[in-house]
Order: sequence, then structure tokens, then C-alpha cells
Amino acid sequence: MSWLPLSFGFPVVLWGLLALPVIWWLLRLTPPKPQAEIFPPLKILARVFKKEEMPHQSPWWLTLLRLLMAALVVLALAEPIFNPREKLSTSEAALAMVIDNGWTSAPDWSLRVATAERLIKDAEVNEAPILLAFTAEKPNTQIGPYSAREARERLNAIKPRPVPTDRPAVYARVASALKELPEATIAILTDGLAAKDDQTSFATLLGQNPRNVVWVQPTRLDTIALASADNEVDRFTITAVRAPSNPAPAYLTAGVFDDKARRIGDAAITFRPGEARATGEIIVPFELRNDFSWIALDEQGHAGAMRVLDENAKRRRVGLLSQTPVDQSRLLLSPLYYIKRALEPFADMVEPASPDLIEAMPDLLAQKPAVIVMGDVGTLPESVRAPLIKWMDEGGTLVRFASSRLITAGNDPDLLPVSLRLGERLLGGSLSWTEPQPVAQFPSTGPFADLPAPSEVTVSRQVLAEPTPDLVDKTWAVLADGTPLVTADRRGKGMVVLFHIAPQATWSNLPISGSFVEMLRRIVQLSRNQGASGARAESPVATLAPYRMIGADGYLAPPDGDTKPLQVGGGHVPAITLDNPPGMYGSEEGVFAHNLLESDAVLDPLQRPQISVPVMSERYALDESRDMKAPLLAVAAALLFVDGLIVLWLGGMFNRRRRATQAATAAMVALIVASSLLMFMPVASAQDSKPGDIQAIDAISKTRIAYVLTGEASIDAISRAGITGLTKFLVEKTALEPGEPAGVDIAKDELAFYPLIYWPIDPAAPMPSEAAIARIDEYMKEGGTVLFDTRDQFANGIGTDSASPATERLRDILGNLNVPPLEPVPADHVLTKAFFILPEFPGRFNGSPLWVEASLDAENTDNRPVRTGDGVTPIMITANDLAGAWAIDENGDPMLPTVPSDPMQRVYALRAGVNIIMYMLTGNYKSDQVHVPALLERLGQ
Repeated sequence: MSWLPLSFGFPVVLWGLLALPVIWWLLRLTPPKPQAEIFPPLKILARVFKKEEMPHQSPWWLTLLRLLMAALVVLALAEPIFNPREKLSTSEAALAMVIDNGWTSAPDWSLRVATAERLIKDAEVNEAPILLAFTAEKPNTQIGPYSAREARERLNAIKPRPVPTDRPAVYARVASALKELPEATIAILTDGLAAKDDQTSFATLLGQNPRNVVWVQPTRLDTIALASADNEVDRFTITAVRAPSNPAPAYLTAGVFDDKARRIGDAAITFRPGEARATGEIIVPFELRNDFSWIALDEQGHAGAMRVLDENAKRRRVGLLSQTPVDQSRLLLSPLYYIKRALEPFADMVEPASPDLIEAMPDLLAQKPAVIVMGDVGTLPESVRAPLIKWMDEGGTLVRFASSRLITAGNDPDLLPVSLRLGERLLGGSLSWTEPQPVAQFPSTGPFADLPAPSEVTVSRQVLAEPTPDLVDKTWAVLADGTPLVTADRRGKGMVVLFHIAPQATWSNLPISGSFVEMLRRIVQLSRNQGASGARAESPVATLAPYRMIGADGYLAPPDGDTKPLQVGGGHVPAITLDNPPGMYGSEEGVFAHNLLESDAVLDPLQRPQISVPVMSERYALDESRDMKAPLLAVAAALLFVDGLIVLWLGGMFNRRRRATQAATAAMVALIVASSLLMFMPVASAQDSKPGDIQAIDAISKTRIAYVLTGEASIDAISRAGITGLTKFLVEKTALEPGEPAGVDIAKDELAFYPLIYWPIDPAAPMPSEAAIARIDEYMKEGGTVLFDTRDQFANGIGTDSASPATERLRDILGNLNVPPLEPVPADHVLTKAFFILPEFPGRFNGSPLWVEASLDAENTDNRPVRTGDGVTPIMITANDLAGAWAIDENGDPMLPTVPSDPMQRVYALRAGVNIIMYMLTGNYKSDQVHVPALLERLGQ
């Protein structure tokens, strides 16, 4: 029986409410005990002839109180439930729960556990046996049947797994167990994502004639995962996927990290309404792209939000092709000799078995090289020319060298970047120089722009390009006379590059120079990788040990004892399993990236199958129902106590011995009056107080560390968590016990209550008004200190000398303040010894100095023991993200990793925070210790 929002376990007890009129009649019929009083004799004589009167009924308000008490008891015995939910109808049959605990379940795993616990609680009422299976565990894992207590223990022991679900195997295992438990209830707790062979799996599980089915799935499928990461010609592209049924736009950021866990890049990814795939780009030099080690989506706590990278994203496979047979006695004249020596350090080279182009070209293309280098190839047969052009259109890079065969082959606009003159220029010829030409400075638009011009390289023979309007745009290297040395042009997604000299050292000494190696390396790095070296058919099978694994929460962690070595190569693409979860396999020398999703992965929503038995739909949520029996009984007990006091009062219990206790009563009254006066005094003062006085009293009752509210929720949360972590460390290590962190609005709140205000600078936050900055200026003049933190240690100076946006915003703020001269904290400053001895002040990052007010006599190192008098610096500036290093979550664990990942760096950051707080509260008394030798010397005199 259910009366929303209440339901009752025993609604038949509610018939007891019909007895309330009878109780009313009985209470009215039975009066309370007459009040007994002691009268003087004269009053007794005066009433001696009067008839004795007795009350014939109880007061109406006492009767109403007792009726209310009886009604509360009746309601409590009916076991009312506030905000009830529909219970599982299991009778004495079994309950079979199948729960998806794959990679998508990590963000809301606590809700899934709470939902499963509700189902176990319902089955416990009827002592029904429970089967409990998880689709991301091994199929031979024990599934029961369990008792309710055992099922809870098993449920709390299971955690999400960073692998896909395996519904066919697990569902078949549960279906086999249900043959011995007929008429069972099946509860299917899904992750909402479709998987392979779902229809077969559900048919197997539901084919055991269940009594009913409980279907639970997320209310919305908002999982976003990484599908691919491509190191393209001039940018790094990241592709994310989500369910196509999600109509809402989504904006998120992907962070790129190097092998030392430093965040060195960000990509913004935007899903438009209804889109299932979105792409983000990072445009940085390829040298920096080669340092990328893994990618992670922000605010997506699951294994699909991380993608690791290996050497396949860096190294390239290069195919070498020559029509000249190799003469071992004349290797130095081989067209590919110097090319091989130049490419060996950074590329995987493959060569065809035959020099015949008709056989060699298909052989090379089948191995999916990123680059094909033609040493002395002229005309290509038509049968191989078309596949080569298609290969370039799909991203391949063709590198050609001048030769006698190329000159006689004529111009081929598809296989040459520029048109060539039908002839060559050589020293002493009709189109020749009087002396060999040096190489000029490389053009700024090409990939060799930052290379120094090789002064030792000269060219005595070359193939000339026809002058065209776009020749300059296609030229990557020129000679001193302006003629091209290297030209290039795009072909679809790929390109073709031509060296206008021969690959041997006969036309030029460039092939035997270091510049040649660097030029080829950059061309190869600009190419697109066409195949993964670890998984191609011709590569041998290798077994790689687990190195760093992707956890279910989307973070890298060391491998556990259950992870087994991974076999790669031999044409076999390894699958994601519990034995081989996603992550890096190999060692520090090199790793193989084993990622969760393929590049063509889709996140399709799961469609509920057709079910012939009754189905109850549920959602993942905490149990919001509340048992009201205990609160109602507690209220009834309180009313019973009040009723007893009233009966004693009506019976005169509190009036007896009144005369004997007059003195005590008078004293008590005086005490009550005095107490009342004391109680009303603060009330009266509070009425005369000004707005904000109560907050002021709270602010000064304990030392509190403040932080500026920037308006950005994520930054303010980190600031508060950071100061909370520092406060906890202060309580553990010092005698100081600060209060809760105080977030202040510098435009409105009073700042004088706080000795230190931490201000994280964020360029996205609104610029403070002039009035707010004026209040900060006044606060600093009155003795307060502001700690500015730009949190951009690694944002400054990556390839340029320009300041980061956060530093520019800080300059704008400081431009309106009276900032004293600043200097990095000297080695003898009080901050270095206020509590701990510290040589530096790191935060989540390390490397930025802590800037403080400069000493008045900074040049005289012998006469500055106290630095700047007895005061403290009004300003501190750092870029090391102190709050990020201090921040802890509700369990006391660090929220953000340090860069580099060093546990001691976090300890030093907390010690730096202790020194800053001690310095703010005690000044520079520690500096007076340098006077101890002089004082002792005077005492000796």
C-alpha cells in the first residue's frame, strides 16, 4: 500500500486509527488526579460547609496531545517509508544479478554498487539465494549462489576494470547456473553500451524462463573516449568519440604528456549537437610532437579517456629503391649507400628483393612505408606508376635524387615537384659555374629553416628547375646563386621531394656531410606513418613485459601481478583482456602502445531486447527511501515525557513545600534574572551592531588563510583544497591550528582579517576592477601579504621568450599596485629558515623562483641579517602552482601530480608553505640568531 510520498510495510495496522475516537472518550471520561493543596485552618473552616468539587473531565489540549501520541504509535507500527521505491518481487526464488564493470563503469561505480545493494536488500527479506556475476571478470570466476551477506562482501570486493565487457561468456555461465534455480529473478545492470553478439548473449540469459527481469541502465550515455591520435605532417590530431544518441554539445580538453608526466600540450575538442566524433589539433614543432608519451581527456575518469603512444608515432618506415645493382667492390658509388647511412639512426629501412621496378614497387608498397627514396630511378612503368601516385595521395612521401636516368626520363608532373630543364649544369659545361657553388641560407618557409647553412658543402653539378611563379614556394634549399638544391610539393595528403643532385658524392659533397643526415631526418619526420612496426605481418613475434598500465580511473600505474606479457608481431593484433589490459608494454628502452579503442571505434547505445516476462526498469542512484518508524516512535516518546510532566504539574507536585523553599526559590529567581540579563546583553549589542560584525568575529577567532575567488570554479576548488592540505600539514607539524580556508571577494570582503591571501592568476578570469585593486593595495600597505601564483612554470619559454597569458595578466594587475623592488629569495632570507631549512620553494612545478621585496641594502651581504627591518614582504610571486601541490581530496590523498612525478617535491612544497605561514605570523625573528655570537662575546667581557 503506498500513499506518495509515503508507503507502509504493514498497512493493516492503520486500521488502529479508528480507535482514536474511543481513546478520546476514555480520556474525557477519566479526569486527571485532583490537585492537593495545604490550606490554613481558617480557609478550611471557611469552606467546611461547601461541597467538595472534583473535575469531571481532562483539559481538551491534554486530550489532543494524547490522541496525537496514540496516532504516532499507530503510524510507526505500520512501518512507514518516506520516498518509497518499488521493491523487488522475489518470494523465495533466486536473484541473479549480472553487472557490467567494464571501462565505462568507473565514473559512477558507487551508484552501481548502491543500486546492487538495494536489490540484495530486497532479496534478503525472503532469504533468497543470490547469483552475482560481473561481465569484465574472467568467465571461470565464482558466481555463487551466495547469501545476502556473502553477496555484499563479493560486491564490495569487485572494482571496475579497464577492459571491455565479455557478455557472451559471462551470460552463458549465469544461464547454466540458473538451470538449477527455476523461477529466478534476473537483474541486468548494464553500462548502456552495445557490444558484439549482444542479441545472442541476451537470448542465452533470458532463455531460462525467469520469473521477472530488472533492467538497469544509465539515464544518459555521456561517456567520451579517445579513438585515435595521429602525428600528421604539421600537427598532432586527436579524435574523440561518444554515443551518437547524445544531442548535447560537449566541450573538453585533452592534455598531452611526455614520459616524465609533464603536460606539454593541450587540444580543445568540441562536439557539436548530435555529432559522435570530434577532433582536436595541437600545432607544435615535430621535435616536441616526438616527445608525446600519452594523451588524457580532462574530467573523464575512465580508461577510455587515455591513449598511450609508442615509437610508431615517432619512427617511420622508409623504402629504398634503386635500379643500379649493388657492386660490393664499389659501395661508395652505390646510389643508396650514403642514404642508408644517413637514415639508420632514426628510421626502419626496407628494400625490395628485386631491382625490377614492376616487382620492386608492389613489394615496397605492401609494407606500407612512410617514405620511399628513389636513388637513381628514371621512368616508371605505368603498372606501378598509378599505385605510387595513389600511395602519395594517401599520405606517402616520395624522395627522389637527380641522376642520368632522371634527366633522360623527362618531366613527370605527378612524380616531380617542379618542371626540370632538359639538361644539366656542371662545372666546365655550357650551363656551368666557374667554381663550385656553396649552399645558401635555408629559406624560412621550409623545414630546414633553423639549420645553419653548411659552409663546407659545395655543388659542382645539378639539375636545373624551370623558372615558374611558384618556384620559390616549393624551394626548401638553394645554392648561393639562387638555383634550387631541394624542391618539394604536396600530392594529396603526401608530398614529393627532389634533391637536384645525385645521391652519391660525385655531384656534391652534401651526401657525406652532417647536414645531409639532418635534412633526411626532417623529411622523414614530416611524413605520415603508414603502418605499425610492431604488428605487421613480416615482423617477428616478440613478447613484451608490462611496463605501465592504464587503470580503470584513467591514470597510468605500475602493472599488478595479474598482468601477463604481451605478444606482438607476426600479423597478430593483440586484444584487450584482463591478462593484457591497455597500457605500455616493453621497457624504458622502448614500449608498445596497447590501447583500448581502435581508430574506427563507435560507442553505440545498448538496445533493450524483447523480453516476454514482466520487466521493472530502474536507474542507477543512491537509496533515497527513509524508514520513518524510528523517528515517529522517538516523537511519541518525547510527547509521553511531556505528558508525564503535565500530569505532575496538574497534581501539584511542583507546588509542594513551596513555603519551605521560598529562600531557595528567591535565590533561584535572582540567579535566573542575572542569567537573563547576561543573555540579553549580547542580544542588545547585536541589535546595535553593524552588518558584518558576526563574520568579523568568526574571521578573527582563529588564524585563517585566505584565497582570492577568481570566478573559475575549478581554480577556486583547487585553491581551497590546497589551503586545506596546507592547514592539515600545519596542524601535524607545528603548534598552529588554523581555521577553515577563507575564500574572499577582493571587491567586497574585508581583507584585514587575514595575514596572507593566496591569489592564483588565470587569464580566463575577469580582470579585477580598479576599486578592487585599490583595496589590495591598501591591504598590502597595512601589513598584509599577497602571494601571486601564475601557475605557468612550463608555459613560459617553450621555444620563445614571450610571456604566458597568466604572466601578462599578472603584469596588468601589478601595473595598478605600488609594488616595491623585488628579488628572488636570497639564501640568507628568513623564509629559508622560518621553520624548515629550505634552499628553494617548489610547488606542483619546480624551477620558478619565489620573488619577495628586495632588501634595502641588498648589495651589502655582510650587513643584512634581518633583510628588510622587522616587517615582512607585502608581496610574493611564484609560477610553481603551490596550491596544486598542497591540494588534497576528501580522503586526504593528493589531487594533482607533481611535475616531475616526485613524492619528495610535494613534501618540499608543503614545507615551503609552512615557512611562508611562519614567516607571515612571526616576522623575521629567526634572523636575530645571527647576533648570538656577538651577544655572547659581550657577555664574556
